[in-house]
Amino acid sequence: MSATPVPVRRLAAASLAAAAVIGAVTLPASAADRTPDRPRVEISAVQYDAPGRDRRTNASLNKEWVELTNTTRQAVNLSGWTLSDEDGETYTIGRYRLPARATVRVHTGEGRDTRTDLFQDRRHHVWDNHSGTATLRNHRDRVIDEASWGERRSRHGDRHEGRQGDRHEGRHDGRSWSGDRHHGHGGDRH
Repeated sequence: MSATPVPVRRLAAASLAAAAVIGAVTLPASAADRTPDRPRVEISAVQYDAPGRDRRTNASLNKEWVELTNTTRQAVNLSGWTLSDEDGETYTIGRYRLPARATVRVHTGEGRDTRTDLFQDRRHHVWDNHSGTATLRNHRDRVIDEASWGERRSRHGDRHEGRQGDRHEGRHDGRSWSGDRHHGHGGDRH
């Protein structure tokens, strides 16, 4: 049997309970004070169906693009980042720094990279006209953002609603996607 008086045990239990409550209250506050250590770049628009007739010319290919926007106040180094579709077609961004609060347009076709335009140098369309998902990953292969349009049916015929990662629901006019948050992803090429 213990020789410790009951009031001392109650005092100790009350002290431990108070410490637990204080710890629970201060932990979330300190976690909220931390800022994310990754830069915030998002897919802000997708022109997945090049306007006009699809003649498979370089001009037509370059009317198909994805816009990436830096929403922070600091430039972000996009070197080694990738932009890919659902079929695994991947474009790796070369040496490029996206200025603060700026947007760069990544075209499908061939061209000379500039401050505002990058080119995948492909000779075929990448983005599906009916449904698809564009995925942006950083140089560590971490998903930074995804944008989806249209919808797709799985191989078994049932509807498939999305994958993990950020989603965008956008406004699309049947030819392009822009904006907000969306679920679903898609299939065939041009």
